[in-house]
Amino acid sequence: MATTHASNRQTMGQNPPEAISPGLPDEMSFLDHLEELRWRILKGLLGIGLGVIVAFLFSDFIMEEILLGPAKSDFFVYQWAGINANDLDLQNRRLPGQFFTYWGTLLVVGLILGTPVMFYQIWAFIAPALAPGEQKGTRFIVFNITLLFIIGILFGYLILTPFAVQFFSNFQISESVRNDIDINAYFSALTMWSLACGIVFQLPMVSYVLSKIGLLTPELLVKHRKWAIIFSLILAAFVTPPDPISQVMIAIPLLFLYQIGIYISKVVNRKRDREIFGAEGRPE
Repeated sequence: MATTHASNRQTMGQNPPEAISPGLPDEMSFLDHLEELRWRILKGLLGIGLGVIVAFLFSDFIMEEILLGPAKSDFFVYQWAGINANDLDLQNRRLPGQFFTYWGTLLVVGLILGTPVMFYQIWAFIAPALAPGEQKGTRFIVFNITLLFIIGILFGYLILTPFAVQFFSNFQISESVRNDIDINAYFSALTMWSLACGIVFQLPMVSYVLSKIGLLTPELLVKHRKWAIIFSLILAAFVTPPDPISQVMIAIPLLFLYQIGIYISKVVNRKRDREIFGAEGRPE
């Protein structure tokens, strides 16, 4: 009889202690999950808050050397690339313009610095519900999302922003129209370009996730590769000065990311097919 009761308890889902995920004393209720999620979000926001504090502590250096760097003709990227750059004459057209631009831009910098902490907290929330093999996979995803985000931010700041700043600041529809660039427009464009590149550089991970769930195949990506090439060249021509060297410098990383997405999709689909065929071939 005791054996029967034990068997019934296992059938009803009461797992033995060793089957419970490490770090969780017992099965969590829905409210417990909400509480855990709340604390993870708060810890992620705390990481972003620490990033904001760091940005404020080094605000002079960040503002003068980093954020205003592409606006100066002696910016090191211009020197390395051999670009004959011009200084930007930034103007403030509103009474509180510099105040709000200063604080708003440093908040964005703090957000960028604290984003890896938020990524980790999201992973830490879902990790206990996964098997050890799945935890390794999600750890791989979180690490690569963070790495690609940082690389994208650096690409946007070091490559895209300098070329775009010089192109748009020197473009004139008439000699009678002078480019007086508002400080708010400059900082908004700089943060937008950098964040946009951080998001665009997630293309390999998007390919990985969509291939993992069976929505994307390498054949589909190869079929539309010519359109990806055309789109990359058009985008590069739009954000760079009208010379082929600058356009190639922007287009090549975009095509490289697309090619990485094809390779990742091929590997993931091959592994998923092996798992499916292996499961179908096992005797029940």
